[in-house]
Amino acid sequence: MTQFSETELTAAVIDSFNETPNPRAKFLLQELVKSLHDYVRKTDLTFEEWEFAIDFLTRTGQKCTPIRQEFILLSDVLGVSMLVDAVNHREREGATETTVLGPFYVGEHKVTPHGTDISATLQGERMFVQSRVTDLNGKPLPGVPVDVWHADDDGFYDSQKPTYATQGPSSRARFITDADGRFFFRSILPCSYPIPVDGPVGEMILATKRPAMRPAHVHFLVAAPGYEPLVTHVFIGGDPNIDCDVVFGVKDELIANIEKRSDPAMPDGKPASSPWHLMTYEFRMKPGAGNAPKPLAAKATEDA
Repeated sequence: MTQFSETELTAAVIDSFNETPNPRAKFLLQELVKSLHDYVRKTDLTFEEWEFAIDFLTRTGQKCTPIRQEFILLSDVLGVSMLVDAVNHREREGATETTVLGPFYVGEHKVTPHGTDISATLQGERMFVQSRVTDLNGKPLPGVPVDVWHADDDGFYDSQKPTYATQGPSSRARFITDADGRFFFRSILPCSYPIPVDGPVGEMILATKRPAMRPAHVHFLVAAPGYEPLVTHVFIGGDPNIDCDVVFGVKDELIANIEKRSDPAMPDGKPASSPWHLMTYEFRMKPGAGNAPKPLAAKATEDA
């Protein structure tokens, strides 16, 4: 019977994938084996530690639902999501910076008229968002769908609430840019919030004494034909957690200075009943191709 030493075992497992028909799959699997085996050797991993890891990953999968993706959250807090994003967007050429999709994107949103208050039923300081989508030269891009979503004043997304299934979405919508590439809407000023800590990923963050907070932000997904899809956040300038984002998603270019205003009317001419905040941001799109991302639950349905 063949016997393997530590190094011979690794070589044998790598060689076992030699007949993989897909060259990319072969490369990825063999590199994964190398990295995993190196980790085991470097750390002198014990049976108890490996069993703990298996249990952790099992519980991570069990925590996933159609509206919650605990594996994405794990990828985010380990910095893997941002690293994958970085290696796939090395050359931005003046285009708006990208960030992670996050675990609370639920798929394409309902098209909503400009100026709609997407948080009309929620408490919070009112905010007006005015934005524009252009190419790298500043030429406006009309007819572009832009998905928007953000947390409420308590730091929760609509899909985290038990009422989501019956009451539908809030603080999320889709807008179509006008002839000048513009779109605008009303909402509430989002606040910083902790990631969900009621699952295995939260247990890891708490056990390691890491800050669990994300600075306040608004998510945007811009899908212009003839351009690379843009997945990004716009962060609220001055947020106390801007330098300790638990998912490492903050980039200087994506921080917006939010103006506190007391004008009696918002920029679209409609009255404001109280002081409000103004967010202004312009998205610059990079020419190219690609499909807008979908939540993993939607992909699983398509593959079934």
